Amino acid sequence: MTTDSDAIGQITTIERFILEQQSSHPEATGVLTNLLYDLALAGKIIASRITRAGLVEILGSTGEENVQGEEVQKLDQFADRTIYRLNDHTGRLAVMASEEHADVIPIPDRFSTGKYVLLFDPLDGSSNIDYNVSVGTVFSIYHRKTQDGPGTLEDCLQVGRDLVAAGYIVYGSSTMLVYSTGHGAHGFTLDPSVGEFLLSHPNIRIPETPLYYSANQGYQQYWSEGVRRYTGWLQGHDGLRKGLSLRYVGSLVADFHRNLLSGGVFYYPADTKDPEQPHGKLRLLYEAIPLAFVAEQAGGYASDGRQAILDVQPTSLHQRSPLFVGNRDLVEKAESFIREHG
Repeated sequence: MTTDSDAIGQITTIERFILEQQSSHPEATGVLTNLLYDLALAGKIIASRITRAGLVEILGSTGEENVQGEEVQKLDQFADRTIYRLNDHTGRLAVMASEEHADVIPIPDRFSTGKYVLLFDPLDGSSNIDYNVSVGTVFSIYHRKTQDGPGTLEDCLQVGRDLVAAGYIVYGSSTMLVYSTGHGAHGFTLDPSVGEFLLSHPNIRIPETPLYYSANQGYQQYWSEGVRRYTGWLQGHDGLRKGLSLRYVGSLVADFHRNLLSGGVFYYPADTKDPEQPHGKLRLLYEAIPLAFVAEQAGGYASDGRQAILDVQPTSLHQRSPLFVGNRDLVEKAESFIREHG
């Protein structure tokens, strides 16, 4: 029989979990711990606004376009400002970069700079906001490359193997934060009754038997021969295996999160539909790299179809990339099809 005191003893808040992880690293200063706290706080604030979106008149577009040429949603803007304002004055960061800004975001001169770099997509999948579909926040944390002073573009253009931490927050039927500091991937669900993220998915591992594949097959006619054959293989057209079921929300964080917990593969390959985007649609720094990091920490793998995402050297802030991410064997099979058929 489980008593109330037993149940309370089993509760682990995100604060307690992060502190326990920090204690295993005697050299830790607590700066990263506090940075992760602030990202969790940002998630709470954004979640509270999303759940009341229709009531506070922040659904819809601002009438502006971001650097990606996409219509900026009011919640996009709110999420972006929330993350920035929680982190610009703390002395922990050298520089920030956001999918919503063309250039790096400097720390104001009146505040001191720190040793970390924060990259973020404040509200991924925001085109779905008006339809009450799950959206998410994605973040990456690096050590700065420069020694001191204001952070630079160089500090932001780092390979995924150099990540200190990365994760995402999915705003759905519940709000869940998943992150890794390189020691496994761990999930926390927000309990709105107490306003705390509680450990709900410790040490996440992608199931060995996958259930789903996720892709926008409306663009299949624009895919390469290798990707089209790979899709047929996933569907079981070779007759040698049972096909996977298609599940596609159209919100990257939601699709990734489902496949992380159920097993499967998400892919958004390069296509010929838009000649201005020959290298894919998803952003390397703000989407592909942080989700690749989480996937590998959960036993999975991420690739651009030819090499590991975490080995790709970024050359610009808004560089785009194909992305295949999920169970390692499924992603490696995609690489095989692309090597053989293009």
